[in-house]
Amino acid sequence: MGAGVMKKQGGGHRRRRRGTAAAMSEINVTPFVDVMLVLLIIFMVAAPMLTVGVPVQLPETAANALPTEQEEPLTITITAEGALMIQTNPVADAELIPKLRAIAAERSSDKVFLRADGRLPYERVAQVMGALNAGGFNNIGLVTDSQGPDFGSGG
Repeated sequence: MGAGVMKKQGGGHRRRRRGTAAAMSEINVTPFVDVMLVLLIIFMVAAPMLTVGVPVQLPETAANALPTEQEEPLTITITAEGALMIQTNPVADAELIPKLRAIAAERSSDKVFLRADGRLPYERVAQVMGALNAGGFNNIGLVTDSQGPDFGSGG
């Protein structure tokens, strides 16, 4: 992105010697655009990989996605075997409420996302929702896949 030199064509009032060069004052933005497009592609590919990576088979529903927030959302996952995880860290049932209270004291938001395997009994999901409430998180969002039945909504 430097300045180059280009030969000046005739037609001016002053006559210069043939072959005299004037400084080119235009900035070449092509390399800048190329670099920005490469960075855009890198971030578009890397962003989906930054989500919580505990594999569960989410139930499919017709619900819309929740709006995002400034603070990274707290995610509780219940695996198909019934094991609990806070973000990607396993936690025992007896330790869940004390850990949630400690986390709630540090966070400004009481929102938590609950990811539960669709094959789990509803009783297990309801028990964890009660523990989330007891731990100080009253705003619970259930995470689902969006390709589920539409129940006649036309969508």
